[in-house]
Amino acid sequence: MANGAFTTFGAGDIINSIDSTTGTLWSGNEPRLTEAYTSSVQNSSNSGQYYLHVYQTASTETTAAVQFDIAYGDEVGSGSLLYNSLVPGKSPSSFIFGNYSSSYFYAISLERARYKESLALGTMALSLSGSSGGAGAGAGVTLSLTDNSNISTGNVFGNAGRVYQVVSGSEGTVYTGLNANGYTPASGSYGLFLPDVGLILLNAAALDGDQPFGTDGGISLGTARNSNQNDANMSKLYGAISQSVFAGNTFRLNSQETLASDFYFVRAQNADFNYSSNPSFVSGSTGQLLWPQMQNNPQTFITSVGLYNDSNELCAIAKLSRPLAKDFTKELLVRVKLDY
Repeated sequence: MANGAFTTFGAGDIINSIDSTTGTLWSGNEPRLTEAYTSSVQNSSNSGQYYLHVYQTASTETTAAVQFDIAYGDEVGSGSLLYNSLVPGKSPSSFIFGNYSSSYFYAISLERARYKESLALGTMALSLSGSSGGAGAGAGVTLSLTDNSNISTGNVFGNAGRVYQVVSGSEGTVYTGLNANGYTPASGSYGLFLPDVGLILLNAAALDGDQPFGTDGGISLGTARNSNQNDANMSKLYGAISQSVFAGNTFRLNSQETLASDFYFVRAQNADFNYSSNPSFVSGSTGQLLWPQMQNNPQTFITSVGLYNDSNELCAIAKLSRPLAKDFTKELLVRVKLDY
C-alpha cells in the first residue's frame, strides 16, 4: 500500500527467469554411492526373477532405501524363465547402441524418488569390475563409463526424451584409448543414457566383448542366454557394480531440475509508504496523528511485502530479514523472488 493505495507493477517491474540447478542423487544428499546391497527377501520373491532392488545400505537397516533397479532384457527371451508357457518366449527388445544392433542388454532404472526432473548430463561415473577374458578368466579389470553429452553435436530425441550414448569415460570426460568416440571397436557404444526418464541401458554385447579387455573393451560379465532358464544375469551386473563400489570406485551421478522464477521489483519511492494505516498511528475518535512530530517528518519501518491480485486479494507475502526504515528522504527497492 502506498499512502493508503495499492501500487501497480509496471512493465519493467516483473522479470521471468528460468534456471537449471544440479543436486545430489543418492539418499542422504550424497553425490556418490559408496556401498551397494540387494535384499535376499526381494531376490527370492517373484519380482526377483525380473529385477533387483539395489540399496545404499543393508536392506534390513532402517535407513535403507532403493537407489536403483537392475533388469535384463533379451530379444529372443533367453536368459530367463518363460513368464507364461502359452506365450511365445520372444519380445522385441533390441536397441541400436551407437552403430551396433544388440539383441540383449541390461537396464539400470534410477528410483524416481532419487532424482527431481532428470539426470544431470556429464555427471555419471559408473565403474564395473570384471575379468579380462572369458567368464571367470583373466585378471580383474575395471571399466569406467559416462555419457557422451559433452562431445555430442546435438540432442537426439526418442519416445522417452533425450538420448545419449554411454561411452568409456568418467563424469563427462570421454576416454579415447580404444576409439575416438569412446565406443568399442566391434560392438558399438556401451549403452544408452536417457536422462529424462532416469534410465541407463547397457549394451551387454559390448560388456561381454568377445576379445580381451584392451582390445574390444569388454569386461566379460559372463552373460548367459539359455532358453527357458534363469541365468541370473541381473546378479552378474550387480556383482560388477558392487565389486567396483566396495573397491572404492564410487557410483557418481547427479540430478537436475529446471526452476522457473518470477522476480518482482517493489519500489518504495521517497513520497510513498511514509505513513501507516496501523491504528496506533492515529486517534480512533478524530483520525488525527497521535504524535505531532510525525506530521511533517513521518517515519515507518517496512517489515513485509504483500503481493495482491487485481481484486486486491493477498496472494503472497514476503518477510524482510530486518525492518527497513522509511521516510521522505529514503527510497527502497525490494526484490521478491517466486519459484515454481
